[in-house]
Amino acid sequence: MATVQHRPHEQRYVLLDDEAEIGEEKYVDAGDERVLFHTVVSEDHAGKGLASVLVRGAVDDLIASGLKVVPVCPYVKAWLPKHPEYADHVVAPTRAHVRAIAQQGS
Repeated sequence: MATVQHRPHEQRYVLLDDEAEIGEEKYVDAGDERVLFHTVVSEDHAGKGLASVLVRGAVDDLIASGLKVVPVCPYVKAWLPKHPEYADHVVAPTRAHVRAIAQQGS
């Protein structure tokens, strides 16, 4: 069974299957908002709904931490409208959010 683990020191959530890392969700924090910008699941595990498990785990964790979700990743952008129970916790991405992602890489 796949589990989601938060690794704040790496600014990412990881998807684990029997302790093996099979996916990740990268983020950057911008005040009280968490910008989700990259979702990936290994090709060996693609097509099994595991990206949804990963995103749900990340979103549940950030909401529990009192943060809002900013969907920049195309997968997260597509996933959130299918899960309207999270609508009150979503903030539309702005140029400032995109700059925050760019600054993380520098």
